[in-house]
Amino acid sequence: MLTRPVADVVVAAQNVLARRIGRAIRLVDPVGLGGSGGSVVLRVRVVANEDVGLPRTLVVKAMNRIGRVEPGVESSDSAFLREMACYQFANTLPRPRRPGADMICCDPVQRLMILSDLGNGPRLSRLLSDPSRVSNALSAVAQALGRMHAGTVGRENDFAALLRRAEVAHQTDAMRSRAASAVDELPDALGEFLGIDVASDIVDEVRNSVSLFRGGRFAAFSPSGMCPDNMVMGSDGVRFVDYEWGGFRDAMLDLAYPLTMFPGCLCALDVSERQSEMMIDAWRAEVVDVWPQVRDDRLMRRRLLEAQLLWVWISTAWFLPDAENERVAAVYDHGLYQSRKAVLPQRWRLVAATAERAGRRDLAQFGEAVADALVTG
Repeated sequence: MLTRPVADVVVAAQNVLARRIGRAIRLVDPVGLGGSGGSVVLRVRVVANEDVGLPRTLVVKAMNRIGRVEPGVESSDSAFLREMACYQFANTLPRPRRPGADMICCDPVQRLMILSDLGNGPRLSRLLSDPSRVSNALSAVAQALGRMHAGTVGRENDFAALLRRAEVAHQTDAMRSRAASAVDELPDALGEFLGIDVASDIVDEVRNSVSLFRGGRFAAFSPSGMCPDNMVMGSDGVRFVDYEWGGFRDAMLDLAYPLTMFPGCLCALDVSERQSEMMIDAWRAEVVDVWPQVRDDRLMRRRLLEAQLLWVWISTAWFLPDAENERVAAVYDHGLYQSRKAVLPQRWRLVAATAERAGRRDLAQFGEAVADALVTG
């Protein structure tokens, strides 16, 4: 994979905009905004924007040049096309329901998107590093998730049509595939590293919960990659960036994600029972009109336990045996990162507490046993 030079990306973006606007566009002052190893992300300033109706600044996201991609194989290339479809879908939503930036235009051949600029609002990672702001920040995340979920219920077919148009509908959902693999891998890892035998009924329960990634009773759109660095706090609430794994899945997975300390990376965050209830209430207030059954506290506890257990299971499978994963997680530029030995026991104790409240003493005991073994192992 070869990195695209910044100047080439700017020129390509100018050409894409010129075709869209019908006149030459000049972009200047590119500033790097990070991006994964597979992409270049820049903020650029639009010259003479008053004449063309464009914002003063835009964000350009471009895929790095890649070699031949095998059909049906997951890749950073197909992830870009999925993300493009996600932004196209989000553009069809009423503006208050849009979860992130607007897509101004794109070029699927050049693997380039031009997005509205969400500005310089603080990333969630910075807010969560300030104990005085954690509760409000987490509630804002839950509210934003609920607003997005309520606005996308029943739109699976529309999204599927966009995936087909992008020619990635046949691609395996990356997150679902990784989750299924983790379910099968963790029992052996727990035995090898911690000496814990996992009861077959617990394995079966977790394996069945992988179906949440295919949708279910609470199916709605999800950006999926919800690291705290991928959320921006603005004047209108939390906005999400990075849709490379976006798609429709059970909304309980999204709500459970911050409740279990953002399990895709090694974030350490003390989530109290009070803060958990605040998040649940904030989310429920947004979705109760489309899903009136969420008023049932017993149902909520049961469904959230299922989603939390699945996330912590996956997180443990990723980070327990793999020092390389831990090294990659440490790259995130925020103070929430800690070692897996500190983070994983905390996540299992959160699951144990949720299980206790849901009346699942068996899972509560299992969660505590894994947490204790992680501490001493």
